[in-house]
Amino acid sequence: MTATVAVRVSEVTEEAADIRSLRLVTTDGAPLGPYEAGAHVDVVGPTGVLRQYSLCSPPDDAGSLLIAVKREQASRGGSAALHEVRVGDTLAIGAPRNLLALADDADHHLLVAGGIGVTPLLSMAYELHRRGADFTLHYFARSREEAAFADLLEHRADFRDRVHLHFGVPRADQPAVLRAHAGGLTTASRVYTCGPDGFMDQVAATLGPTVGADHVHVEHFVAAEIDTSADQAFVVELDTGEEFEVPAGRSILSVLDENGIEVFTSCEEGVCGSCVSGVLEGVPDHRDSCLSAADRAAGDQMALCVSRARTARLKIELY
Repeated sequence: MTATVAVRVSEVTEEAADIRSLRLVTTDGAPLGPYEAGAHVDVVGPTGVLRQYSLCSPPDDAGSLLIAVKREQASRGGSAALHEVRVGDTLAIGAPRNLLALADDADHHLLVAGGIGVTPLLSMAYELHRRGADFTLHYFARSREEAAFADLLEHRADFRDRVHLHFGVPRADQPAVLRAHAGGLTTASRVYTCGPDGFMDQVAATLGPTVGADHVHVEHFVAAEIDTSADQAFVVELDTGEEFEVPAGRSILSVLDENGIEVFTSCEEGVCGSCVSGVLEGVPDHRDSCLSAADRAAGDQMALCVSRARTARLKIELY
């Protein structure tokens, strides 16, 4: 895991049913920002469990960071513990990392959120508004009571005229809603989406043919299911010349760690992107949920915690 800093919870707000926001400030008053819109941080809660949470405050606010935590029904101690913290409690966070960066050359930015997936897109909306860029935000939730930041987006945000809230729209009807608002999109436009995997898949399938598959950017919260039954051993070589065999059932990351090779890591599920490293030779078998389709097609980087090799050897460069 990367280094962490101690932060104090300065404000707790119940944003929606089972969703609360935590405003975090440093314990010594030092600035926390700015950060890149769309970024997330590692958060270590009271039970010592580490989870990643998107930042949803204005990225240029250096005084504090805001995260929103949904209490998961099957929580293993992460979200449940953060729903017990109070103002004044201390947590630890890592440095912001970004897998959902805004493109600089888009003629329009379309943000499409599903449920708690609004969190990274909220910070992107703040930044796009600050830039004076052309954008719209569509937010789908089962009900208003379950929609975090609904009041902010509808009434208090400076960009509220660019927000469209969709409550109670069945999954099967969502593509028609998106197509109705996609008339101005071009191949120079960008789509950013975050939410459940099925929701994001549907957004990509609906809008990808218009803007291009590589112009649809996604942010995953959970790891993809992986079939490991046909895995075979392969050799990984570092750019230093060191070689290690990666057997079936082991990850590159675990083999490197066993041999004293330090790699920054966090989730170890292919979601956070902290262990992404360069590929110099060989063909990676991408199994992550953090690299874009374009990144995977380029084949020059991979997530060491879950991805493997399609060739007998891989030569990699640690970042």
